[in-house]
Amino acid sequence: MVDKNTREVVTIPPFEDNPPQLDRVGPYDQRHLATYIRLLDAEAEGADWREAVAIIFGLDPEKEPERAKRVHDSHLARAHWMTEKGYRHLLEPRMQ
Repeated sequence: MVDKNTREVVTIPPFEDNPPQLDRVGPYDQRHLATYIRLLDAEAEGADWREAVAIIFGLDPEKEPERAKRVHDSHLARAHWMTEKGYRHLLEPRMQ
């Protein structure tokens, strides 16, 4: 996919319609940290959700409006969880 603003090819990691709702940061969250940051940035800039889901996930909100909205909203909610609680798990020392 090509980001219209930067003309760079953006790699989209495989995603589920709804991210896993764990009480800890899981492998899915780790793979999607950049996705979460991009969603939060889009929200902070006041971007329309349809534009964000098209650029970030490569979904067409005109063809799949319900799925596009679900993907956007569920991942944005998980992004907010990461900023409020999930980040603490990233700071914990890892067992070796």
